Amino acid sequence: MKYSKQRELVLNTVIENPVHPTADFVYSHLRSANPNISLGTVYRNLNLLADHGLIHKIAIPNGSDRFDFRTDEHYHMICDCCGEVFDVELDSLKELDSEIEKSTGFVVRHHDLIINGLCNKCKHK
Repeated sequence: MKYSKQRELVLNTVIENPVHPTADFVYSHLRSANPNISLGTVYRNLNLLADHGLIHKIAIPNGSDRFDFRTDEHYHMICDCCGEVFDVELDSLKELDSEIEKSTGFVVRHHDLIINGLCNKCKHK
């Protein structure tokens, strides 16, 4: 992948904002200091960075894709009320792939797990 200043700006924005930003968030964040950047450029670069494994693309059903600078194996929880995305790491999920293969014979190459519910703030409202 060739170097691009705009790609570097997009990557740094994802790294510096662990809120699992959307493309619109990244675009809004960059636009004030870089008025020539387009939303299309942001989308293209986010997808290219994800395709090359530099960031993780989280496909949100019925919502905007989110992007995560963490590319290690971990999972995400989404609050149904406020829409915030949180990382979750549970030891019990680390064996999921081998349990699936053991019980079904299906070899898992990759999976994304999204857990929906209410975050602590929203559950107490």
